[in-house]
Amino acid sequence: MQDNENKNDNEQPNGSEGGFNWKGLILLFVAMSLFGLALWSKSFSDSSKNLTFAEFKQLVATDRIYVDETAKPPKLLRLVQKDGSSKQFVTGWYAVENPEENNGNKYSEFSTPIILEFAGEELKTVLSEKNLEISDLPTDSDGLGMMLMSFYLPIFFLLILLYFLFRHQIKAAGKGAMSFGKSKAKLMAMDKNKVTFKDVAGVEEAKEEVWEIVEYLRDPKKFQKLGGRIPKGVLMVGSPGTGKTLLARAIAGEADVPFFSISGSDFVEMFVGVGASRVRDMFEQGKKNAPCLIFIDEIDAVGRHRGHGLGGGHDEREQTLNALLVEMDGFDTQEGVIIIAATNRPDVLDPALLRPGRFDREITVSLPDVKGREEILNVHSKKVKLAENVDMGVIARGTPGYSGAELANVINEAALLAARKGLKAITNAELEEARDKVRWGKERRSLALSEEEKELTAYHEAGHALLGMLVKDTDPVHKVTIIPRGPALGVTMYLPVEDKHSYKKQYLLDRLILIMGGRVAEELVFGDVTNGAAGDIRQASEIARKMVCNWGMSDKLGMIEYGEGQGEVFLARDISSPRNYSEETAKQIDEEVKRFTDDAYTEATRLLTENRDKLEAIAKALLLYETIDGKHIEEIMEHGEIQNPPSAPTPPDLPEEEKKTPVVEDKEKEDDGDFSGELAPAGA
Repeated sequence: MQDNENKNDNEQPNGSEGGFNWKGLILLFVAMSLFGLALWSKSFSDSSKNLTFAEFKQLVATDRIYVDETAKPPKLLRLVQKDGSSKQFVTGWYAVENPEENNGNKYSEFSTPIILEFAGEELKTVLSEKNLEISDLPTDSDGLGMMLMSFYLPIFFLLILLYFLFRHQIKAAGKGAMSFGKSKAKLMAMDKNKVTFKDVAGVEEAKEEVWEIVEYLRDPKKFQKLGGRIPKGVLMVGSPGTGKTLLARAIAGEADVPFFSISGSDFVEMFVGVGASRVRDMFEQGKKNAPCLIFIDEIDAVGRHRGHGLGGGHDEREQTLNALLVEMDGFDTQEGVIIIAATNRPDVLDPALLRPGRFDREITVSLPDVKGREEILNVHSKKVKLAENVDMGVIARGTPGYSGAELANVINEAALLAARKGLKAITNAELEEARDKVRWGKERRSLALSEEEKELTAYHEAGHALLGMLVKDTDPVHKVTIIPRGPALGVTMYLPVEDKHSYKKQYLLDRLILIMGGRVAEELVFGDVTNGAAGDIRQASEIARKMVCNWGMSDKLGMIEYGEGQGEVFLARDISSPRNYSEETAKQIDEEVKRFTDDAYTEATRLLTENRDKLEAIAKALLLYETIDGKHIEEIMEHGEIQNPPSAPTPPDLPEEEKKTPVVEDKEKEDDGDFSGELAPAGA
């Protein structure tokens, strides 16, 4: 939403050019019409039949030359000079032998070229024999006037119109060129879709930190009396979807001040110097609308570490960053303009941008905990109809690691699912299905699997589920299914009792045992293994390597970090970073990682061998019901069978063409993920 003041007819918000150029189109149409008129007049003037001088003499000799002095204009012989040509022409009318061939006209116009220097005397002799003469011999000035009227006058008007057309376009281009360096920051209107802190949940600490910014914008004198200085800039750091932009809009909504929004990529253009000009113009706009907020989203697009560019001589990004550093350093906070920036890659930002005096405060907007997730779900559920027995606490517990955007998507998917079913309200079943769909994808019941593959998948998931009940330090099993979902042929889901931020070594070792359950069950039952454990192997290798290299949990290698531990990769920085350990140490690291995984595999084999009967019972239950809950597995562990069986699976109704053509997929995509949340220990 833009400010409508101080705009002319040809100018749009933020210095951009106007809409469709109707004026230029009309001028161009008129110019082309005149040009066509000139060509038409030329062709019309040249419509007479060209005769040679010999043919002309024959017409004169046979008395076929027609002279009518009463006509207006008179049909007489004339001597003219056409279109600026050096040749002269005798023009007049002659009698046609066959009028039917001339559209019924008895007479037709002719034109005969003649050079008077050579044939002038002969022309006089031929005409005098028949008492003919050339009348109204035009002067040079008359010929020039005729040429202007017939051809050059339209061309003259055409040139004038083209001049005005190009002049208009040059002016428009000049305005575009002048506005090329204008800021693209958009002024958001607070009267529509106003966002306040009531609409932001799950980030209570971040809201507390920015609340004093709101108070400053409401009453700056309160802080200025005590000599306090509000932060010039606030950098919000967090994973994608955690609500950084929403929090910035809530600050503007609470303070009720103008809110400028711009993306970091809007500064950088292919022309050097444009980005720096836009930065300066953005700060000028801020001063004119103070007090206000300027929000720069994805600032890492322009604030990337200087000197780390790869393969380029294009330093436009660095020039833009330099302009941003200078403007922020010389910016007077007493004017009431505060810069808020957001990024999910703070590690790539230039240190000069993060120093006090520019971005004085860094606010971490982290993923919500179980309480925050429940609050976020409650906020988004206000817009939909829920059944009375819906428990958001269960959904919040079952969504560890979900961001605010993903939780909003869960509510939306549940609403769509309930609408497809024709329900009047959303129930727990739709919310659970939506949660699973957001994380793993939609159920693929139409996937054509052989009985052998179904059995193999059932034993694989039964191995995970059984070990989930046997090992002590792990999350309880929530649900097991062999219905293909996303890239996986089966999924074992766990429901954490509470969010974990730090992990004990024993928990990680038990986690490794749990991960090995699928591969071990395949080997025990079928005497062979498949590629279905690809996701398990990747997850186990990642946990074991972090235990050795990052968390100091190896007795052999001790509390030493091997590797830089920078988190996400920044190629320009990491490509030149040497490895900080020797080849011998690398060999020991590999040995320790293998020892952790081998010990977990051995223990998983022992547990499943001792409880083979329970493994068979869980697998058979999965083949019969396809999906069973944690309570059903507990009944199998206690009684050897399911006491309260779930309802039999009902395949969905499919279109006729899908029923005729079952989906067959590559077996390389089998069972590529079994767990309900990524491991993210503290300090990782």
